[in-house]
Amino acid sequence: MTKTLTVPYIPSLDGEDKVDQILAILDNEGVRRSIASLNWPDTYPYSPLTTFTIAHTGKNLYIDFFVRCNYLRACNYTNQSPVSQDSCVEFFVSPTSDSHYWNFEFNCIGAINASHRSERHNPTRLNADELNRVIRVASCGTKPFCEMEGIFSWNLLVKIPLDLIGVKYQGVPFKMTGNFYKCASATSAPHYLSWNPIDSPNPDFHRPDDFGEIILA
Repeated sequence: MTKTLTVPYIPSLDGEDKVDQILAILDNEGVRRSIASLNWPDTYPYSPLTTFTIAHTGKNLYIDFFVRCNYLRACNYTNQSPVSQDSCVEFFVSPTSDSHYWNFEFNCIGAINASHRSERHNPTRLNADELNRVIRVASCGTKPFCEMEGIFSWNLLVKIPLDLIGVKYQGVPFKMTGNFYKCASATSAPHYLSWNPIDSPNPDFHRPDDFGEIILA
């Protein structure tokens, strides 16, 4: 069953410059969902607790990812590096009814890999100016580190301008499709979780047919 997510309109978020205040507003007024679909349990059974809290202002989309895990890795520290190898959260979105979509991938220190695509291959990478418009605040800091084992909790707050993905919000519900993911392919416990379930024999997040419905209220 395809999931539906209604993203609340909270314009006051754009008036805040303190991260704690933004997080407090999201906690009180945003919508929280789990990234818990274990799509390949026989091969990749590990399922770290992962949630996201989301809202929009008409100009920006705010997402606060929260993760509790046993392995933490952040070897990639440059933008457009393979951050999905690390402790990583992702947001894929298609604001139109065609096959075009954007993928935003972040490791736990905020390094970003982002592209505009019509299929998995042949991506159009976002340039440096576009990447810099995606604001990231990581509780783990920004310095890279090798894998650590233990019990870790971390969050990543991201702000994505809606015009970056071609969305012009006009005060009425705007329908998109998309999915949210948690992965860490190069850790000691590789995993591939999603918000909306994925119908694929092997891990593959680039599947617009398996996107859920996202409505900007």
